[in-house]
Amino acid sequence: MTDRELLAERFEETRPRLRAVAYRMLGSSTEAEDAVQEAWLRLSRSEANEIGNLGGWLTTVVARVCLDMLRSRRVRGEEPIEGVAATAADMDAVDPERDSLLAESISSALLVVLQTLAPAERVAFVLHDMFDLPFDEIGPIVDRSPAAARQLASRARRRVQGASAHGGRDRVRQREVVDAFLAASRSGDFAALVAVLDPDVVLRADASAVQAAAARQAQGAPALAPEVHGADAVATAFAGRAKAAQAALIDGAPGLAWAPGGHVRAAFCFTVADGRVTGIDIVTDPAELQQLDVVLQ
Repeated sequence: MTDRELLAERFEETRPRLRAVAYRMLGSSTEAEDAVQEAWLRLSRSEANEIGNLGGWLTTVVARVCLDMLRSRRVRGEEPIEGVAATAADMDAVDPERDSLLAESISSALLVVLQTLAPAERVAFVLHDMFDLPFDEIGPIVDRSPAAARQLASRARRRVQGASAHGGRDRVRQREVVDAFLAASRSGDFAALVAVLDPDVVLRADASAVQAAAARQAQGAPALAPEVHGADAVATAFAGRAKAAQAALIDGAPGLAWAPGGHVRAAFCFTVADGRVTGIDIVTDPAELQQLDVVLQ
């Protein structure tokens, strides 16, 4: 095995941790992968044999890359985004294989709160509170003294604890509503589906989903309109289906996804208000799916 192959092997051993660090900082699996890849590029250009603690070195590089990305995002005023011919009827075929990407992913509620932190606060909080890095190591990453880094993490912790007391309950309730919808859809319990839907609920499907449904009508699949209005009509579209759907975070919010083999082919984005589903958007177009941050759960 060559030196480069050995280095690549050692890097792959650290990849899950590096990806977890980057995801918690950035809230986007696509951007997290970019940060990890940048760390590999820097490692491959360095004198690796002079690095005493490879894991620590890589964590520091990833953290600095993430800090730069967070600062750039804030300057541009952007939110994190990422990069099918399928509808609810497609999900009848259950595929047991599921991607374990970001198995240690954090809750959607905490992700939302972390996005409100200043970049240096977020990095200090994540590295210390989630990965137990000492402030002596965190300080140089955020260009602060260890004491100042401690203050950043402390300030971030107070904001997280305060916001979680309010927003966390809402996210938990949204997850409960979406899970109830999925259970009723799988079992074909029409009454339970109607109960979880707002009377004026709107189901919207993109052109790709509508076309796929039309192509399957010859096999007895129901038609799908670009918009479906009302609890009864939406319940009819889903009752007895979605058997292969699974819980997911979509741009940090509770939703569902159809992901055979771990590859997301359809995303179901939910709007929940007052304990009921008021809107569902079916996204199946590959280009549109790439713009969503979908984390399977």
